[in-house]
Amino acid sequence: MDNIFSINGPVVKVKASKSFSMQEMVYVGEKRLIGEVIRVTGEFTTIQVYEGTTGLKPGEPVEGTGAPMSATLGPGILDNIFDGIERPLKKLEELSGAFIADGANVTSIDTQKKYNCTITVSVGDKLSAGDIYCTCPETELITHRCMLSPLSQGGEVVWCAPDGEYTVNDTVVKIKTPLGEQELTLCQKWPIRTPRPCKERLPGTRPLITGQRIIDTVLPIAKGGTAAIPGGFGTGKTMTQHQLAKWCDADIIVYIGCGERGNEMTQVLEEFSELIDPHTQRPLTDRTVLIANTSNMPVAAREASIYTGITLAEYYRDMGYHIAIMADSTSRWAEALREISGRLEEMPAEEGFPAYLPSRISEFYERAGYVKTLGGSEGSVTIIGAVSPQGSDFSEPVTQNTKRFVRCFWALDKSLAYARHYPAINWNSSYSEYVGDLEAFYTKNVNADFMQVRQQISSILVEENTLMEIVKLMGTDVLPDDQKLLIETARIVRVGFLQQNAYHKDDTYVPLEKQYLMMKAICDFYSLAQSALAGGAAYQSILDLGWSDKLIKIKYDIPNDKPEMFGEYEKQMTADFKGLTEVA
Repeated sequence: MDNIFSINGPVVKVKASKSFSMQEMVYVGEKRLIGEVIRVTGEFTTIQVYEGTTGLKPGEPVEGTGAPMSATLGPGILDNIFDGIERPLKKLEELSGAFIADGANVTSIDTQKKYNCTITVSVGDKLSAGDIYCTCPETELITHRCMLSPLSQGGEVVWCAPDGEYTVNDTVVKIKTPLGEQELTLCQKWPIRTPRPCKERLPGTRPLITGQRIIDTVLPIAKGGTAAIPGGFGTGKTMTQHQLAKWCDADIIVYIGCGERGNEMTQVLEEFSELIDPHTQRPLTDRTVLIANTSNMPVAAREASIYTGITLAEYYRDMGYHIAIMADSTSRWAEALREISGRLEEMPAEEGFPAYLPSRISEFYERAGYVKTLGGSEGSVTIIGAVSPQGSDFSEPVTQNTKRFVRCFWALDKSLAYARHYPAINWNSSYSEYVGDLEAFYTKNVNADFMQVRQQISSILVEENTLMEIVKLMGTDVLPDDQKLLIETARIVRVGFLQQNAYHKDDTYVPLEKQYLMMKAICDFYSLAQSALAGGAAYQSILDLGWSDKLIKIKYDIPNDKPEMFGEYEKQMTADFKGLTEVA
């Protein structure tokens, strides 16, 4: 056992030790604080401590575990709230009250609870990595599938327990491996910094359907994709992620509150516990994992929380589920890297961040993907990370480096947020590289001309952006009628289509079919109005028909379950414009 030589915040050094290896988990001090070895030299071993080091003294013991920093994976993860190093906060509260005591030793998952298990293998079966040997209902919505760890060599089943109730540490299957007999329980461990392997990475050709119109149609994301939500204070990053977590069609949500304010995390916990999952009518927490690592918690644990969250997501992905990760916010994670780098006296790069910031960001986002698992099923991990650039400056290092590694960029705009336009995603400065990949899905599952209508809506917004430069200088009166019509149509798109009301039952979530019909109605209006102008109708008489306001209110006036009403609107609109053209 070695002793502490120096302490610098969360960074502890041990002198002239040869008993530790890189990324080994260690226990530091008399309180046995959890730490990880991050640097080994001939002179010093440097350890990053994931708990508060207040009261720690030089000379206290440091004990190695011989294993890397790992997450415990098994039934009991869902419907739970963890801190950054996978300690359940409910258990910690029972142990130490409202504030987490240093060195609090609790198991990650409940070892006393019994699960009703069904053994899916029999004696003589061959098991290889990723194969399922036992299932049990973890919540009302999710069946937990216990898989042979990728770290195991596999082998022949020599003993099976009967179906029944077991705890996570009970042996349910025994296999004979080249290294001897191995006992399989309901849980396993996995190093959080190591991506879990898969059989094959597949192209992302299915969208993550969120019910948010600007995302699903204008700036879509594929299942297994990556997206960033950058925005300054008050632009709605957390609100947007809450909305996506509530409504997206992922099987499981992993919400990582990384360095966020305590009141925001409290709001998440309260909201999620009260919400009913719209897809299943069960509590949303039945398919949610929350990792709460607030800004007043030890800074090093922020860095671990991101890896803990992605490891839990990959574990459920390997069962064949589709997972969506909400990381809020990766800027706080980067700030933790910067602080620890400063204490390690590393050479700073741009704005004081460490030179390895881009590689760490890429390592995180590269763990997303749509895959064929080792067990032969399909699963995905979609990562949606919020970025908090100071002063809404998108040129700062975290935003710029994140932009390099994600394929979807939803830039939040302060002026839109202050104008109460939500989601406050700026369609001019945002982009999605998944549009081409998802074309076949939209064409097959929504409508054959979905992409054509979407392109027309996007073109209207682009042309409006160009015309507004002239309008700012000279006003709308100088524009010809066809350009005035385009600006009016763009207003309908912005207010009637892109803006959504989270408090309205028919507007908080909109199915793809209704999204398409809304876009088509706006495009039909634009086409009919252009024809009327060409036929000699006055621009003001087109406005007097009142269809601009009707199309803006269509999101409220037509319920989600009555798409046939769009046909009546289209007939009436066509008749009104026909009458106008005849008068002209």
